[in-house]
Amino acid sequence: MWRAGSMSAELGVGCALRAVNERVQQAVARRPQGLPSIQPRLVAVSKTKPADMVIEAYGHGQRTFGENYVQELLEKASNPKILSLCPEIKWHFIGHLQKQNVNKLMAVPNLFMLETVDSVKLADKVNSSWQKKGSPERLKVMIQINTSGEESKHGVPPSETIAIVEHINAKCPNLEFVGLMTIGSFGHDLSQGPNPDFQIEVGSTNVRVGSMIFGERDYSKKPTSDKCAADVKAPLEVAQEH
Repeated sequence: MWRAGSMSAELGVGCALRAVNERVQQAVARRPQGLPSIQPRLVAVSKTKPADMVIEAYGHGQRTFGENYVQELLEKASNPKILSLCPEIKWHFIGHLQKQNVNKLMAVPNLFMLETVDSVKLADKVNSSWQKKGSPERLKVMIQINTSGEESKHGVPPSETIAIVEHINAKCPNLEFVGLMTIGSFGHDLSQGPNPDFQIEVGSTNVRVGSMIFGERDYSKKPTSDKCAADVKAPLEVAQEH
């Protein structure tokens, strides 16, 4: 498991990005040969960070960014400097999405993926809202699974995974199901071995890293009207696409 630290503060965003990408490649090289050779996508989690840091990371080649709060994402993605200087940016929403915020999220410029669908009702709401937007492409979505069974975390129980995937594929023509996402157990006893939830060697294709790239976060500016618990403590999160 990787621990978040002050890497970016010491080295700068560019150096931090290179270091993170190198560690991802090292982990990929340790994968068993039987796993598909799919290159993981690095999602730079920029929550609480200013637009200038996003632009700096973009200038160093990073294209995919993640945000937890709808209002912060909308404001950041709509920033004129980002719109002008980052034309190929792809935004992932990685926080818990409340149904009353769906329409606001769908209005985000360059929204590429919603990683946290956790109910059939939410999937239906997102499908309807994306249809009204009139986008020529389907919105990519992941299903969030609560594999650790912790009440503090959102996500569908593993036993309901197949049903919600089938529902999206059959009843949500404006959505493209691309994989599963889970937030691993943070309190794993490392004396029992590495935390399997934070190992990308097992075939993960979506890796989320925040503080290791941008430095420690300042939560004093966190939006209060768009609360979620996802990703507040996790130093690294991985997901599996099919």
